[in-house]
Amino acid sequence: MTVGSTILVADDDRSIRTVLTQALARLGHEVRSTGNAATLWRWVSDGQGDLVITDVIMPDENGLDLVPRIHKIRPELRVIVMSAQNTLHTAVKATERGAFEYLPKPFDLGELVRTVQRALSAPQGSPGPEAFEDPDADEQMPMIGRSPAMQEIYRVLARLMQTDLTVMVSGESGTGKELVAHALHDYGRRRNGPFVAVNMAAIPRELIESELFGHEKGAFTGATARSVGRFEQAQGGSLFLDEIGDMPMEAQTRLLRVLQGGEYTTVGGRTLIRSDVRIIAATHRDLRQLIRQGLFREDLFYRLNVVPIRLPPLRERTEDIPPLVRHFFIQGSREGLPSKILDTEAMTRLKAYSWPGNVRELENLVRRLAALYTQETIGADVIDAELGGLETAPEPVGPVARSESLSDAVERHLRDYFAAHNNGLPADGLYDRVLQEIERPLINLTLANTKGNQIRAAQVLGLNRNTLRKKIRELDIQVVRGAR
Repeated sequence: MTVGSTILVADDDRSIRTVLTQALARLGHEVRSTGNAATLWRWVSDGQGDLVITDVIMPDENGLDLVPRIHKIRPELRVIVMSAQNTLHTAVKATERGAFEYLPKPFDLGELVRTVQRALSAPQGSPGPEAFEDPDADEQMPMIGRSPAMQEIYRVLARLMQTDLTVMVSGESGTGKELVAHALHDYGRRRNGPFVAVNMAAIPRELIESELFGHEKGAFTGATARSVGRFEQAQGGSLFLDEIGDMPMEAQTRLLRVLQGGEYTTVGGRTLIRSDVRIIAATHRDLRQLIRQGLFREDLFYRLNVVPIRLPPLRERTEDIPPLVRHFFIQGSREGLPSKILDTEAMTRLKAYSWPGNVRELENLVRRLAALYTQETIGADVIDAELGGLETAPEPVGPVARSESLSDAVERHLRDYFAAHNNGLPADGLYDRVLQEIERPLINLTLANTKGNQIRAAQVLGLNRNTLRKKIRELDIQVVRGAR
């Protein structure tokens, strides 16, 4: 029943109690509100209320501590938790202690009303899993940020912690895809099992199957002994398949069989091995485009993409830059680097930068600032010198060009790419991938500047018109006529 219910609200902020009371009363509910946990507990103990909405921080008790106590005496009573401490840790604790939903403050009133309606009308079931206690969890949580984009990710992760659903994490390099995988494992039901990570782009193509599934002695030249694969190493835990878009087709076929049947054999082996792992995959590439190009299996994509999570680039959540900077400075000081702070103008410069390397680039900059500069307070002049203005300056007009040549820029990015693989060799096909990375923006910008005129764009590029059309299809470029 969603109308005429009694809702108990506990929040020490009078204005929030007033807003909630008015909004819920307009929907036909009776609302009883209090500013402390003791009164809320008395109401619940007396059997009052059909739903509870509680803040976390109250003057006499933490609202999260109330949730398991409420479920112990009234397992059917749903609890919605609100908190201004909007971290992944709070979202995880609220979910694990049995909250029906967690809403970060400031909350959207419409979303809260919809959540109330869902809570009152949803069928009765288990209030939630038992709590997982970790007194040091705040220090250990790998993800930082209170932007709306990160809040939604926290809520999704909290819901996934107690499941074994396969997760596909996408996002640009440096956004923290492996941190998401660690969070899903470290705070999930498999936390006592192993966490095994393997980077598809860092393994030679001919060795990927052996790396994943292991091999028997004599299975191929050089196989002098049996080798345990990553699936076997991760048994009972989580297997993180990073850069899944770089997996060769033959290995994709074998992985698909494991996901479908839950069994595999080692290379050269005949005995079936039962797989008991949670799969978390990640990529910075557009897998749907790879499918169209015949480079990735569509059926494997749907097996992996059960729960997709997109990590936003840092430029889409610049409000998270100050807490990230503080976190990295504190982390550096614990490792022996000098303590530093940024002045207001320096922080403004950081927020204006486009961060092509995302959080990883920011972390490297902060460590560099702590290690190389003697002043305790870092100013805008230092930030300008470090960032060079390359990503914040407007595009040049007319014949004026950037001081960095295209060749220099490509070489710089390739150096970063190889460094990301610990100076090892990435997977085969690098030449074609680099050409594709250059082709897309080149054709896109040319079409934009010719207002979508493909004949003129082909002339500017020096390409045959049919060749340009083929490239547009292969690269999945959207042509907008008359736009610039």
